[in-house]
Amino acid sequence: MCGFCGIFDRSGDPIDKVTLERMTTVLKHRGPDGDGHFWDREIALGHRRLSIIDVEGGAQPIGNEDGSLQVVFNGEIYNFVELRKELEGAGHTFKTRSDTEVIVHAYEQWGTDCVNHFNGMFAFALWDKHKRELFVARDHLGIKPLYYTLIGNRLAFASEIKALLQVAGCPREIDVDSLADLFTFRYVPSPKTLFRGIFKLPPGYLMRVTNKDFEIRRFWSWVPRLITSWREEELIEEYQSLLDDAVRLQLRSDVPLGLFLSSGVDSGVLLAIMSQYSARPVQTFTIGFEEGAKTNEVEDARETARRFGADHYSMMLSYKDYASYFERCMNDLEEPVADEPAPAFYFLAKLTRERVKVALTGQGADEPWAGYDRYLGVKLSTFYSRLPRLITDRFAPAIAKIPGRMERMKRGIESLGEPDILTRFAKIYSFFSADMKAQLYKGTLKDRFEAAPYGAMETLRRLQGDVQHLDPLSQMLYIDTRANLPDDLLMVADKTSMANSLEVRIPFLDYRLVEFVESLPPSLKLRGMTGKYLLKKALTKWLPSETIYRKKKGFAHPIADWLRTSMRPLVEDCLLGSNSSLSRYFDQDYMRQLYKKHREGKEPYMRHIYLLVSLELWHRAFMNK
Repeated sequence: MCGFCGIFDRSGDPIDKVTLERMTTVLKHRGPDGDGHFWDREIALGHRRLSIIDVEGGAQPIGNEDGSLQVVFNGEIYNFVELRKELEGAGHTFKTRSDTEVIVHAYEQWGTDCVNHFNGMFAFALWDKHKRELFVARDHLGIKPLYYTLIGNRLAFASEIKALLQVAGCPREIDVDSLADLFTFRYVPSPKTLFRGIFKLPPGYLMRVTNKDFEIRRFWSWVPRLITSWREEELIEEYQSLLDDAVRLQLRSDVPLGLFLSSGVDSGVLLAIMSQYSARPVQTFTIGFEEGAKTNEVEDARETARRFGADHYSMMLSYKDYASYFERCMNDLEEPVADEPAPAFYFLAKLTRERVKVALTGQGADEPWAGYDRYLGVKLSTFYSRLPRLITDRFAPAIAKIPGRMERMKRGIESLGEPDILTRFAKIYSFFSADMKAQLYKGTLKDRFEAAPYGAMETLRRLQGDVQHLDPLSQMLYIDTRANLPDDLLMVADKTSMANSLEVRIPFLDYRLVEFVESLPPSLKLRGMTGKYLLKKALTKWLPSETIYRKKKGFAHPIADWLRTSMRPLVEDCLLGSNSSLSRYFDQDYMRQLYKKHREGKEPYMRHIYLLVSLELWHRAFMNK
């Protein structure tokens, strides 16, 4: 796990060292163990290393035998042992034990098709001196980030946006179209970012650049085809085998590793499998909130740790802990998301980094397996569409007018009658309804809203095009796994962990597992009102039934109350202050109404307020420079 950056001048002009060194320096938190640079006239590569594999010999950039290829890499190639053996058999000579060097020789062997041989989380940039070509790629599910921008003839790329902002001429302006997307989807879908002119390479894509050509294309072309006949027992055995192998591969490390442990089954099964492969007790880590004791996961996680003999560590976050980091959180995340627990994960990573350098996490099981409540709404929409219009035309408006803590239900119900599948999804995602946006937006943003109330939706439309042959639930799971997951949850996990120089691995997103799950019919994912149907059956091999079928707690927190009370001065300054940048895009009187209703407990506007405050803090961190 590391951070890298680079510049390619397509006109052939040399890259100055000062700019590259400045870009590399701001990535130091991603790699405190060392740095490296490479220059070859029009190309410059920079790297910061967090040493995990081949601690002594894996410094980057790494080249091939004659130095004509140079690569900088962020992530892990989990099947590097098997690939190395295959490549050595084909005549390639290795000088390190690093998984990074496998990328170089795999490119020599298979060209850009090498990415289809990798099982891992990765983002890398490889320079081919003979072709004068830059080759850049991002892993199948977008676990590792990769940003780029075009400044005249120059392509700048990096693991974080902060590095790009060190390049002269890099845009530092808000993209209003992306802002509209943020207030629909709660994140900005790839390839856009909230910065105008700065882009994300989408998950499963590669980029090839020369002085004449510029190509971005998809390399992971998997499209689900649902199986039509099956035996549950056989499917369960196959999934168990795949999950076991994914964990086995991701335990490869030359430094100590641990596990983020919650009360849920996803991290619990990882602990069970890790314990089978580890000669020592697994180190596990959990956080909770001091004021959320009734729904905290700490005790349940501790019990799971005891069951498998783990060395368990936990901490309870106070308001002061959360607030101390919240105002600088946007500097780490680089893009606001409506993910109010995000700052807390910084402290989980900080706790973990005190004892290990690598941690596994149970993220990534909910999206493919229909583990969230919103997927029930997609299923119910089929039933709802069969009801008489006399009922449906009155039902949704009546529910929408009911005050109180029903925000998610209202969104779900409002979406049920939407005939267009993609717009229905957007209504489920967007906790700012069309009516709220009409009152909140002003100026250019209001013009965008009137043209497209739920944003342009290009990315989601492209993804939906892959799976139009499938049912609505399968479509939404496919889209969420490739959009919501990488651009929100995985981004938060990467940025908060790397802010603490911690590598996080995600076994449930081994692409083989994802392809297997996406081949299953929806009835094996969402059975009745129960999500993760077949997954839960598969996990009985490792966990007791009472743990598997225990009511899900989620990540409980008292942030809604903090926004009303102890964080009130910050909220009012961000939303209503005379210097607030939000007044350029939003109606302050309407924001005042929203906050008043939330503060008085009349409406559950926590996530609305959180997103607005986060946007203002992001603007202060990056635009007021």
